[in-house]
Amino acid sequence: MSALLWALVALPLTVGTMLAVVGRPADRYAPAVAVGTTIAALGLAVTVAFEHPRVEAPLLEGLPAGLAVDGLSGLMVVTVTAVTAAVLLFSATDIGPGEARARFFGLMLLFSGAMLTTVTASTLTVLLMAWEVMGATSWALIGYWWRDPERGDAANTAFLTTRAADLGLYLAAGAALASGQVGSLALDELPDATGAWSAVITAGVIAAAFGKSAQLPFSFWLSRAMQGPSPVSALLHSATMVVAGAYLLLRLEPLLAQSGWGQPMVAWTGAVTAVALGLVAVSQTDLKQLLAASTCAQIGFMVLAAGAGAVTGGTLQLIAHAAAKSLAFLVAGAWLTTLGTKALPALRGAARRHRTAGITFSVAALSLAGVPPLALWAAKDVLLAGALEDNTALYLVGLAGAVISAVYSAKALWFVWQPAPVADGHEEPLPYATRLPLVTLAVACGALTATSFPPVRDAVERVLGSEEQPTPYAWEFALSGALAVTVAAVIWARGPQLLVLPARIAAPVSEWLRLETAARTLLVRPVLRLADALAAFDDRVLDRAVEDAARGSVRLARWTDAQAERLVDGAVEGVASGARTLGRLARRPQTGQLHQYLAQAVAAFTVLAVVFVLVR
Repeated sequence: MSALLWALVALPLTVGTMLAVVGRPADRYAPAVAVGTTIAALGLAVTVAFEHPRVEAPLLEGLPAGLAVDGLSGLMVVTVTAVTAAVLLFSATDIGPGEARARFFGLMLLFSGAMLTTVTASTLTVLLMAWEVMGATSWALIGYWWRDPERGDAANTAFLTTRAADLGLYLAAGAALASGQVGSLALDELPDATGAWSAVITAGVIAAAFGKSAQLPFSFWLSRAMQGPSPVSALLHSATMVVAGAYLLLRLEPLLAQSGWGQPMVAWTGAVTAVALGLVAVSQTDLKQLLAASTCAQIGFMVLAAGAGAVTGGTLQLIAHAAAKSLAFLVAGAWLTTLGTKALPALRGAARRHRTAGITFSVAALSLAGVPPLALWAAKDVLLAGALEDNTALYLVGLAGAVISAVYSAKALWFVWQPAPVADGHEEPLPYATRLPLVTLAVACGALTATSFPPVRDAVERVLGSEEQPTPYAWEFALSGALAVTVAAVIWARGPQLLVLPARIAAPVSEWLRLETAARTLLVRPVLRLADALAAFDDRVLDRAVEDAARGSVRLARWTDAQAERLVDGAVEGVASGARTLGRLARRPQTGQLHQYLAQAVAAFTVLAVVFVLVR
């Protein structure tokens, strides 16, 4: 079984790399290869989900690379591969022959392979590597149409925002090593850390998870991510990157519980995000922006579940949301391709033109609204039961978020089912490759409801191996369902005019609470100003100091050269002059006349005799 686990993560990563590297020559075959690879990965995922293999390989001394499949990761690998298969099948017709298909499908496979590695990682080292690859490929996919500067800027914003939060994982890994209590960086051992190191680990994990899952205050990057192709949005928002943070919090729920403060912080952040970003979704007039804000809100429920200890409910919410949200984005992409718009007023009658798309979108929207008997209705009550057990106020805020879900979902439905103001012309039916994943996901939105009720829910709880979870009472299911149906019916009957807010409230809400503006004001601009100041200091102070030092060195060298040259030249000339003088004096006795040599000899002997007499 260990070989199957290695194959599960290696297959999409290897094939994706090959497609991306080969490039345009493989465009013709890329869709079929990618879909076939994902279907094979789905088969492997189902197998390992039942077998629960665990593998380990040496990486660094004392830090092995580990992969493992347990109850939670087993459900996740099946969800990731199933949704990826549906999205790639849809992409086969949505990404036309004129596009760089090999690059697109290669990056999508790399993206899903990184997510599979993330959910099966048993150590922080492997998790960090997969986390980075997922972030890099998401940047490339959001900026797939890189020739458009606006899309490139959106990709950069998403990448830099999530990268800033990702530093929390590095902080957590460093604290785990420094504590000496988690030497192998195994995820299961992180709750063993104690004292201040445990607080640092918890804070780092929470920051990274909030950033990846676009929870407050990081939510704005998900709005910019809508610049990517619709299949990218469908995969990114449903079962991969954006839910990775929620998955990490569910996985490390024991760490949150051990910290004491982590659980309430996470729970309330998720609840507030569900309400605030739900209101953002209500105010949107762009369908993809509405769905993006709803992603933040729906993942807020998963985060709330992690904080409330309702791991079973959070997991069921994650799986049900993956089916509904991928379906909604795929239909939005189909309408964008065929109708050329994603603005809600321009989409009037869209559901009537393509009935398959309209009906399946209705299933997705009603599921997001929490209308029974669809999956998110029941899953949300399972996790809210954990919140009610923990804190009544937390439950009421979560229930308010659920009601808001019904508002924005009904708003989207109202627009797409209204008769078009102009008579519709003949519309070409959607291709079979487009309809098949839509219908499959719509069926899943209904079928997954069974997972929230006994005996299936009990089986899921046993598979997850979590502690016994609070069971929702019948009145909880009835209350949430009745509220969702009532609110949706009112919006459907009266139309979106009920949702008009005062201008001073509507403006910031429609602009995603102006979170990006706040981030640029509080972080980006001060950093840029500091960079400008440092650059000016470098140019005006450091550079001038270096240049002045250089000029001084040159002047000192010239002065030294001049003085040394004068002294050395004078000494050399003095020696030469003395040598010449001695030479002239030495030449004078040398006349060549014998009587002078005889006289010189007599004088020399006389001097020697005198010296001899005096010395004695």
